[in-house]
Amino acid sequence: MRPVIGIVPLYDEEKDSYWMLPGYMKALEECLSIPVMLPLTEDKTELLYFIRTCDGLLLPGGQDVDPASYGEERLPACGPIYPAKDRMEGILLDAAVRLDKPVLGICRGLQFLNAHTGGTLYQDLPTEHPGLCHRMERPYDRGAHPVTVERKSPLYEIVGSTEYSVNSCHHQGIRDLSPLLCAAATAPDGMVEAAWMPGKHFILGVQWHPEWLYKKDPAAMRLFEAFVKAAKYL
Repeated sequence: MRPVIGIVPLYDEEKDSYWMLPGYMKALEECLSIPVMLPLTEDKTELLYFIRTCDGLLLPGGQDVDPASYGEERLPACGPIYPAKDRMEGILLDAAVRLDKPVLGICRGLQFLNAHTGGTLYQDLPTEHPGLCHRMERPYDRGAHPVTVERKSPLYEIVGSTEYSVNSCHHQGIRDLSPLLCAAATAPDGMVEAAWMPGKHFILGVQWHPEWLYKKDPAAMRLFEAFVKAAKYL
C-alpha cells in the first residue's frame, strides 16, 4: 500500500483561506505516496487522529515562526506570523516524535522544528546575520549557493556528496541549534541549512526548497524518496 503523508496547510490571512503549493504534493505523488493536506485546526483530538492515521508528516514553508515560541520579543523586521499554525504544528510534531513517525521539514518547517525543540532563530537575516544572500531571484529551480553536508548525517546518504548546491528563498534561519538536533548541512556563512534528530526513524529538515528542484535535481527527488520510504517501512 502507498504511504499517506499529511501536509500542514499554508494559510493566506488576506483571503482567510488555507491552500497548498503543488510542488509538495506532486513530488510526493511521484514517489508513490498519497499526500493529504490537513485541516487547519488546534483540536488536539483531531490532530492526534491524523498523526496516527498518516504514515509521515511534512512541515512546509509559510509565515515566520512566532518569536515568542523561543522566548524572544518580535522585532520590526520579523514577517507575518500565525500562532495558530505554530500551535497546530507543535501538537503534530510532539506526537510524531513520540510515535516515531517520519517528519520532513522544508524551509519554515526546519525553522519550526528547531524552535519547537529548544533552538532559536534569526528573525531577519539581512539585519541580524548579513553576508551571504539567502533570498534568490526567480527562477527557483536552480542552485543559489553551496552547502557542506555532514558525512555522519542521513542527508549525506541521500545527496551522496559533502558538497551540494541548493536554492534559497528565506529571510529567517537557525541561530542556536536545538539540543535535540544535529546539523546535517551548513552554508558558507555558517548558517545551519539542514538538521536531523538522532535516535528517530526519520526526522529531517532542510532550509532550501526541494519542491522547486525535484524535476531537475536528482538529489532533491531522492530526499522525497527517502522520506516516503521511511514512511512506507516504518
